[in-house]
Amino acid sequence: MNNIKIFALYLPQYHTIPENDKWWGMGFTEWTNVKKSKPLFKGHNQPRIPLNNNYYNLLDDNTFKWQIGLAKKYGIDGFCFYHYWFNGKLLLEKPLENYLANKDLDFPFFFSWANEPWARTWDGQNKNVLMPQIYGGKDDIVNHFNYMLPFFKDFRYIKKDNKPVFVLYKANSITYLEEMIDIWTKMAKNNGFDGVFFIESLVGTQKEKYSQQTDACFYFEPMWSRIHFKDSLFLRLLRYCFWRNRSSYERGMKKILNYEHINENRYAGFFVDWDNSPRKGKNGSIYLKSSPIIFEKYLIEQVKKMQQNNCSVLFINAWNEWCEGAYLEPDVVNKYSYLECIKRVKNNLDIIN
Repeated sequence: MNNIKIFALYLPQYHTIPENDKWWGMGFTEWTNVKKSKPLFKGHNQPRIPLNNNYYNLLDDNTFKWQIGLAKKYGIDGFCFYHYWFNGKLLLEKPLENYLANKDLDFPFFFSWANEPWARTWDGQNKNVLMPQIYGGKDDIVNHFNYMLPFFKDFRYIKKDNKPVFVLYKANSITYLEEMIDIWTKMAKNNGFDGVFFIESLVGTQKEKYSQQTDACFYFEPMWSRIHFKDSLFLRLLRYCFWRNRSSYERGMKKILNYEHINENRYAGFFVDWDNSPRKGKNGSIYLKSSPIIFEKYLIEQVKKMQQNNCSVLFINAWNEWCEGAYLEPDVVNKYSYLECIKRVKNNLDIIN
C-alpha cells in the first residue's frame, strides 16, 4: 500500500483583523504570542523562532507560494484549513478567500469548521467568551453552504467520490447537525456533487464518532490520546507536584500507536510537537524531549499500522501552529528536519512493512 495521503492542519491566524485588534491590542496576530514567549525551565525551547525570521503575513500571496513550494517538495498532500463561521459571522476568512481567487496557488485543500467559541482562555471553553459559537436555524445552514460552494467547486478543493470533503471539529456540539447534513447533501447534489463527505474530529471532548450520517472520522492528536488515555495515577501526581502539565513526547507517541483504532474510514492522527505555553504561560501543556528523530521513528510505525489496517489518510497537527509548538515549517533549531522526515517516509512507503 503506497497511496497514503498526508494532510496538515493549517491555522490562518497570521494577519491582523479588527476583532483581534479590539480583543488583544492593535496589530495582534499569532506571531505576537510567539515572540513574547519565555522559557519556563532550563532547556525549554522558547521562544520558537522561524527560520530567517520569517514572521510572514498571510495576506501576502507570496507566503502561500512559499508554503506550497515546501509542502510539495516534502510530501504533504494537502492543507486542511481551519474555517470560522459563527451564524453568518466570519473570522480569519480573508487569506482563504484570496487563496480561492488566485488560481496560481496550485495546491489541494479542504476546510475544517473550527466550531467552538473564541475565549480569552484559548481553550474553546465558555469562559470570558469573545465570540460565541451560535447555531442558527435553517437559514444559517443554507447560508453557510452557499458561502462554501465556490470553494467546493474549485478544482483544488479535495473531493472523495465526487463529494467535497468537510471536517467538523466538534460534531457533538453542532445542535442542528443532522439537519445540516441533510440540507448540505441536497444542496450539493443540486450543484453537481454526490453529496458532502463529512469527517468528524475525535478530540478531547469526543472519544468516538458522534453521528451515523457522517462519512469518516480522524484522531486529532495529541488531544485525543492524551485526554482519553491518561498516565498512571503516580505519574499524574508527580507531574502535578513537580512537572505541572509536562509529559513525555515519546510516551505520547506510544499512546497514539497503542490506542488509535484506525481503518479505511477512521483516519490516523499524528503531531509534530506540543507546547502551548506561548498562549497559556505556566499553565500550558508541554511535551518534553521531542525531536525529529523520535518523530520519524514513530511516523514509520504509524505508517506500518496504517498499511496493516487499510488506512490511507494521516492528519498531522500541524503545518503552522506556532503557539502550540506544532508546526512543520522550518525554525532556527530544527530547520527543515521535520519536513525531511516526512519526505523520507513518503519516499519509502513501498519498503515500510
